[in-house]
Amino acid sequence: MKELKGVLSLLWKLYVGIIFVIFALVLYPFFYVLLLRSSWKKVSFKLFVFWSWCMRLFCFYPSRKMLDSPRPNGPYIIIANHSSYLDIFFMHSLLPDHPFLFLGKSEILGYPILRTYFKNLNIPVHRKDRAKAAKSFGMAKKAIEEGWSIVIFPEGTIPDEDNPKMISFKSGAFKLAKEMQLPIVPDTFTNNYALFSDPEQLLGPARPGIFRVYIHQFVDQKTVADLSERALSEHCFTLINEPILAEHPHLANA
Repeated sequence: MKELKGVLSLLWKLYVGIIFVIFALVLYPFFYVLLLRSSWKKVSFKLFVFWSWCMRLFCFYPSRKMLDSPRPNGPYIIIANHSSYLDIFFMHSLLPDHPFLFLGKSEILGYPILRTYFKNLNIPVHRKDRAKAAKSFGMAKKAIEEGWSIVIFPEGTIPDEDNPKMISFKSGAFKLAKEMQLPIVPDTFTNNYALFSDPEQLLGPARPGIFRVYIHQFVDQKTVADLSERALSEHCFTLINEPILAEHPHLANA
């Protein structure tokens, strides 16, 4: 039975991958035109929102917002736990009210189609090269000055074990929020890992289904300013982690 579930999961991953590639190819000419002028770039965000909804529709991923708190006026920093690539694909349709860019690991540039979109429309971070990492941080600050919000997954990667148990946060999101005096919007995905596991885990779980998300009360600018970088990180970690532990209590001792 376990082997059969693994094969079915693999077939589902292939299906999702095919849908993703189809939309990537169909929408590419539109993105290409929108990137010809920097003033048109924000229109591309609306195209990403459309793409996100299409992925959810064709891949049968409706959402259940367990908590849907109001967002502040943009720009702001969006942070979330990272348990699946679905976290990325869902974000645009979940938070469509203010344009944002992803600040994410440069390893994603190794995927040909993703590289095309990520390099031109988001900000890759070369974590092993301090000079390039600093440059990415500067690009994020410039994007904020131009009115973009920034999405960061503070864990920096999808956990290898006990997913969705979170791993320690890296400091970048909180350093950026404090330097730019921005509020933080924390989100929690509690079951994306079961709907689409890492593609490298060929027989790992994957299936259609309702994903659950908590959009928490935002951390206002005063709190961001008053707390130290470390205290701010710990506060956000606790906030995001609470729904995960509530739904998966065994992780508290894992």
